[in-house]
Amino acid sequence: MFSRLLQLLHPNDIAVDLDKTLAKESKFAGTTVIGPPIPAMVERVKKMLADGEDVRIFTARIANDKSGAARKAIEEWCRKYIGEVLPITDLKDDGMKVLY
Repeated sequence: MFSRLLQLLHPNDIAVDLDKTLAKESKFAGTTVIGPPIPAMVERVKKMLADGEDVRIFTARIANDKSGAARKAIEEWCRKYIGEVLPITDLKDDGMKVLY
């Protein structure tokens, strides 16, 4: 039921995985340490946003993020490399247009 609710709230969104898709991942150093950007994918996300697409960050980093520290680190990473804060989710839903 929750997945259906997400589909209704965010139909046709594009989810982009953070680690190894948007950001290079080295040895895991905690949920607040995010690797440098993967330039080609960051540019693709910027183009999708410019084209009016609903783009979200998909990551398990926020699944148990009770303090909000991981979410804040991701928001800061987005602001620095994408130029704006994107919505962040750890849930897949049937309404996703695509998941990278």
